[in-house]
Amino acid sequence: MSAQSVLFDAPGPKARRRHNILTVVGALLALLVLYVVVRRFQQAGQLDPSLWKPFVTEPAVWTEYLLQGLWGTIKAALLSIVFAGVFGLVFGMGRLSESKPIRWISGVVVEFFRAVPVLIMMIIFGLGLYPQLDLIPDSLVPLAGVVTALTLYNGAVIAELVRSGVFGLPKGQAEAGLSIGLTPGQTLRTIQMPQALTAMLPALISQFVVILKDSALGYGILYTELLTWGKTLGSAYGNTVPAYMVVGLIFILMNFGLTKLASVVEKRLKRRGRSTVPAPVAVPLAGGNAEMLTIAPQADDPPTKGQGS
Repeated sequence: MSAQSVLFDAPGPKARRRHNILTVVGALLALLVLYVVVRRFQQAGQLDPSLWKPFVTEPAVWTEYLLQGLWGTIKAALLSIVFAGVFGLVFGMGRLSESKPIRWISGVVVEFFRAVPVLIMMIIFGLGLYPQLDLIPDSLVPLAGVVTALTLYNGAVIAELVRSGVFGLPKGQAEAGLSIGLTPGQTLRTIQMPQALTAMLPALISQFVVILKDSALGYGILYTELLTWGKTLGSAYGNTVPAYMVVGLIFILMNFGLTKLASVVEKRLKRRGRSTVPAPVAVPLAGGNAEMLTIAPQADDPPTKGQGS
């Protein structure tokens, strides 16, 4: 029987009491800061009902500003998520390759793009490289710069998630694949990778949330996303603070929806995985003993060599 390893000892009565006191003090300080901020906004007139009225009475606030910005954010985020996922899978598997040169090249690429800040890459591609190459229409250059930067950075992070997910699997998974005649590459693709993707789904969705939020950095290269349109809305109606508050609320709702979607997908994947695991069956052996064997369903299995048709 293996003992459960923990990172720290369970707190005693005094420690729990101290933690409760610190929690209460922290909550009171947070409420105090919130009160001061709201009070300052009230004194500056930024919470006046007239500044919030356009969000209810003016359809143009949504059709000409917020919805356009929302579409810009979603478009950049979706493209970046798809490309970053492909980038991460390719270089993540490259870091797990049996070939040393492939592992080395993949490691250099991943570590390099993880180290460069996203905003700097946006500026390099959106304001420097793409305009000079003149391969992309001017109207698409900001979008291309945002998507490229988000793809490279987050793809490098996803590659590390893939590598750590595979390393976190029991060693018996790889040994089982090799024992039935699969090559290391086939074992990685058909056995380890599907399990690793399921296991790292929460971390993967968290990275997608980062992509969604980091799309707002496109503001620095003149990409018209939600934050940019929020600033334009605040200038047009003279309600900058309420406009930014609404934009922040929209980001919170999008991130919350993405997180809930991830939870649903994770539960379904786990449920499907449990449903496909065959139940052990007691098979009587000579001498009255019984051995628990796993009988897999063979309805969809091809006949093995030596079986009759």
